[in-house]
Amino acid sequence: MTWIRYYNIFPISEKWSLHSEIDNRSFIDPIHENVFVFRTQGRYRASQHVDIGGGFAYFSVNTQTPLSDPEFSIPEYRIQQDVTLIHDLAKITFHNRFQLEERFIQKATKTELLNDFSFSFRFRYRLQSTFTLWEKEKRNLKGTISDEILFNHGKDNKKNTFDQNRFYAALRYHFNPNIGLELGYLKNFQRRSSGVDFYDRNIIRFTVYHRINRK
Repeated sequence: MTWIRYYNIFPISEKWSLHSEIDNRSFIDPIHENVFVFRTQGRYRASQHVDIGGGFAYFSVNTQTPLSDPEFSIPEYRIQQDVTLIHDLAKITFHNRFQLEERFIQKATKTELLNDFSFSFRFRYRLQSTFTLWEKEKRNLKGTISDEILFNHGKDNKKNTFDQNRFYAALRYHFNPNIGLELGYLKNFQRRSSGVDFYDRNIIRFTVYHRINRK
């Protein structure tokens, strides 16, 4: 699969910022749309070691297998909150993110959407390390390695309390402090709603990071 993302950061003050992203995820064999994502969140830098965020996300899920071609997409509306703890060890920065999501997913049959929603909580924990590989003037090359585990909680998720695990490794090149390009590999192992079967996916992720310079 490929995940192609645009990530925007709009600083409001020294401590407050608005983060927005557009993410398109698709299969490549055969080529088929998987998920389209729009997400926006406010973030507050409480201290040097604590970052807090909260926001809203919209997901449009077309299909979870490229061999299926439904005539409609399933919408999901998601509220999220997180606390991220930041620590430096030698020349490596570690991020421990604890995130809670409230998910509203529209129900559907194989042929149409229903006028009803399922609700569930999802807890996510991610450990991420970031380190500088090369730096010159305002340009730099950084590496990122992370692992994230996700758990579901709700009456419609009794068979798949464990949702998925995501291992990620990437390189990010910054032309300047405001523009960066990241290319990475994500290994996604996700339990299906049956509670028995799993998706085992290899994903190439490309991200454009854009920090707006208000000055």
